[in-house]
Amino acid sequence: MNNIILNKEEYIDFIRRRITELRIKKNVSEYQMSYDLGKSKGYIQSISSGATLPSMDAFIDICGYFDITPIEFFDSEIHNPDKIKEIMEYIKKLPEKDIDLLINVLQRYFEIKSEK
Repeated sequence: MNNIILNKEEYIDFIRRRITELRIKKNVSEYQMSYDLGKSKGYIQSISSGATLPSMDAFIDICGYFDITPIEFFDSEIHNPDKIKEIMEYIKKLPEKDIDLLINVLQRYFEIKSEK
Protein backbone atom coordinates (compact mmCIF):
# COMPACT_ATOMS: atom_id res chain seq x y z
CA MET A 1 0.00 0.00 0.00
CA ASN A 2 2.60 2.48 -1.11
CA ASN A 3 4.66 2.08 2.11
CA ILE A 4 2.27 4.34 3.98
CA ILE A 5 1.73 3.55 7.65
CA LEU A 6 -1.97 3.71 8.46
CA ASN A 7 -3.71 3.78 11.79
CA LYS A 8 -6.27 1.16 12.83
CA GLU A 9 -9.28 3.13 11.59
CA GLU A 10 -7.66 3.67 8.19
CA TYR A 11 -6.98 -0.08 7.85
CA ILE A 12 -10.57 -0.87 8.79
CA ASP A 13 -11.82 1.63 6.21
CA PHE A 14 -9.43 0.22 3.61
CA ILE A 15 -10.65 -3.35 4.21
CA ARG A 16 -14.26 -2.24 3.91
CA ARG A 17 -13.65 -0.26 0.70
CA ARG A 18 -11.43 -2.95 -0.83
CA ILE A 19 -14.03 -5.68 -0.37
CA THR A 20 -16.61 -3.40 -1.97
CA GLU A 21 -14.28 -2.56 -4.87
CA LEU A 22 -13.46 -6.20 -5.58
CA ARG A 23 -17.09 -7.27 -5.17
CA ILE A 24 -18.25 -4.67 -7.70
CA LYS A 25 -15.49 -5.70 -10.13
CA LYS A 26 -16.74 -9.28 -9.81
CA ASN A 27 -20.26 -7.95 -10.47
CA VAL A 28 -21.82 -9.66 -7.47
CA SER A 29 -24.23 -8.27 -4.87
CA GLU A 30 -23.51 -8.14 -1.15
CA TYR A 31 -26.26 -10.69 -0.63
CA GLN A 32 -24.88 -13.08 -3.28
CA MET A 33 -21.35 -12.83 -1.92
CA SER A 34 -22.61 -13.52 1.62
CA TYR A 35 -24.51 -16.53 0.31
CA ASP A 36 -21.53 -17.79 -1.70
CA LEU A 37 -19.35 -17.57 1.43
CA GLY A 38 -21.93 -19.51 3.46
CA LYS A 39 -22.69 -16.54 5.70
CA SER A 40 -25.91 -14.80 6.70
CA LYS A 41 -27.50 -12.66 3.99
CA GLY A 42 -26.36 -9.38 5.61
CA TYR A 43 -22.79 -10.46 6.35
CA ILE A 44 -21.01 -8.54 3.57
CA GLN A 45 -23.31 -5.57 4.03
CA SER A 46 -22.30 -5.40 7.69
CA ILE A 47 -18.62 -5.34 6.65
CA SER A 48 -19.24 -2.77 3.91
CA SER A 49 -21.10 -0.50 6.30
CA GLY A 50 -18.31 -0.69 8.88
CA ALA A 51 -20.45 -2.45 11.48
CA THR A 52 -18.11 -5.45 11.65
CA LEU A 53 -14.87 -6.87 10.31
CA PRO A 54 -14.27 -10.38 9.02
CA SER A 55 -12.45 -12.84 11.25
CA MET A 56 -9.06 -14.00 10.01
CA ASP A 57 -10.62 -17.23 8.70
CA ALA A 58 -13.35 -15.25 6.94
CA PHE A 59 -10.76 -12.85 5.51
CA ILE A 60 -8.86 -15.77 3.99
CA ASP A 61 -12.16 -17.07 2.57
CA ILE A 62 -12.89 -13.62 1.11
CA CYS A 63 -9.46 -13.55 -0.55
CA GLY A 64 -10.17 -17.01 -1.95
CA TYR A 65 -13.55 -15.82 -3.20
CA PHE A 66 -11.79 -13.11 -5.20
CA ASP A 67 -9.00 -15.54 -6.17
CA ILE A 68 -6.32 -13.28 -4.71
CA THR A 69 -3.72 -13.58 -1.98
CA PRO A 70 -3.86 -11.45 1.18
CA ILE A 71 -0.86 -9.54 -0.21
CA GLU A 72 -2.83 -8.76 -3.37
CA PHE A 73 -5.80 -7.73 -1.24
CA PHE A 74 -3.74 -5.12 0.60
CA ASP A 75 -2.04 -3.81 -2.55
CA SER A 76 -4.27 -0.86 -3.33
CA GLU A 77 -2.68 -0.44 -6.75
CA ILE A 78 -4.04 -3.77 -7.98
CA HIS A 79 -7.51 -3.02 -9.32
CA ASN A 80 -7.81 -5.93 -11.74
CA PRO A 81 -6.18 -8.93 -10.05
CA ASP A 82 -7.75 -11.37 -12.51
CA LYS A 83 -6.19 -9.59 -15.50
CA ILE A 84 -2.81 -9.37 -13.79
CA LYS A 85 -2.92 -13.12 -13.13
CA GLU A 86 -3.76 -13.75 -16.78
CA ILE A 87 -0.81 -11.62 -17.89
CA MET A 88 1.46 -13.43 -15.43
CA GLU A 89 0.46 -16.80 -16.86
CA TYR A 90 1.64 -15.65 -20.29
CA ILE A 91 4.84 -14.14 -18.90
CA LYS A 92 5.70 -17.40 -17.10
CA LYS A 93 5.79 -19.14 -20.47
CA LEU A 94 8.25 -16.68 -22.04
CA PRO A 95 11.98 -17.29 -22.32
CA GLU A 96 14.17 -14.86 -20.38
CA LYS A 97 15.19 -12.86 -23.47
CA ASP A 98 11.52 -12.21 -24.29
CA ILE A 99 10.83 -11.17 -20.70
CA ASP A 100 13.71 -8.69 -20.99
CA LEU A 101 12.22 -7.40 -24.24
CA LEU A 102 8.84 -7.00 -22.58
CA ILE A 103 10.45 -5.07 -19.71
CA ASN A 104 12.15 -2.76 -22.23
CA VAL A 105 8.87 -2.15 -24.05
CA LEU A 106 7.10 -1.32 -20.78
CA GLN A 107 9.91 0.99 -19.68
CA ARG A 108 9.76 2.80 -23.01
CA TYR A 109 5.99 3.05 -22.83
CA PHE A 110 6.11 4.72 -19.41
CA GLU A 111 8.96 7.00 -20.45
CA ILE A 112 6.94 8.25 -23.44
CA LYS A 113 3.82 8.56 -21.31
CA SER A 114 5.60 10.64 -18.66
CA GLU A 115 7.00 12.99 -21.34
CA LYS A 116 3.48 14.02 -22.39
